[in-house]
Amino acid sequence: MLKQIAEGVLVRESEFIQSNSIVVQGNAGVLLIDPGITRDEMAALANELRELGQSVVAGFSTHPHWDHVLWHADFGDAPRYGTAPCAAAMHDLLSDATWKARVADVLPPEFAEEIPLDLFGLITGLPAHTAEIPWDGPRVRIIEHQAHTSGHAALLIDERGVLVAGDMLSDILMPFLDLKAANPIEDHRAALQLFDGVAHDVDVVIPGHGSVGRAGQVRARITQDNAYVQALRDGRDPDDPRVGPSATLDWLRDAHEWQLQRLAHKREHDGASE
Repeated sequence: MLKQIAEGVLVRESEFIQSNSIVVQGNAGVLLIDPGITRDEMAALANELRELGQSVVAGFSTHPHWDHVLWHADFGDAPRYGTAPCAAAMHDLLSDATWKARVADVLPPEFAEEIPLDLFGLITGLPAHTAEIPWDGPRVRIIEHQAHTSGHAALLIDERGVLVAGDMLSDILMPFLDLKAANPIEDHRAALQLFDGVAHDVDVVIPGHGSVGRAGQVRARITQDNAYVQALRDGRDPDDPRVGPSATLDWLRDAHEWQLQRLAHKREHDGASE
């Protein structure tokens, strides 16, 4: 069910890892950000929008991971934007004849049959350095960065004081680094610096997964994520409840250990190649 979290900004939470679909009301319709996750959830979201008398005039995917590039026919054929690297990643994937099998391999088994792939990943890349989403509505600034994955972008809805963070600044998930990148630690820290630079304009933060954060929580989440990333950099265990005994999801501790191991291996490999 859609919940208003700021003027003209609504959120619908999925059963899958508290995934957030975001609706921003414009002058002629809505901007739909990261819709998902299951076929029924998206159909219900489309129905709620119809009941509100709203049509989808634009979409945006914050990054090229499967749960952020989904779509439903009931949303219509509005342009679905993303950064240029996001669109390029999707184009490369969809060009592979085995792409459905590749995607199926990473879908959560308990939801796999309910996730529609017929309109998967059809993203229009915005030109490099595009500052805002081209649509008839409140200004939505694009904050592109390389944390979590190449082509990631957060969105700042200036007039509403809302930061749509993508897979960043979650209260339930620790930072997941792009371990394929040359400098995953620095990429993540650089993105957090960008967020810190706009934090004074933010009253509400919406993570890709987790609870909506209100005023005062934005900087707290930036600080918490920075502390976690610094612990990874130092190769030590963080004091972070998201990977501790009280973690929301029991697999997060294993994911944290995996990140530590991968980074240690990367440091050893990089050191050996110098």
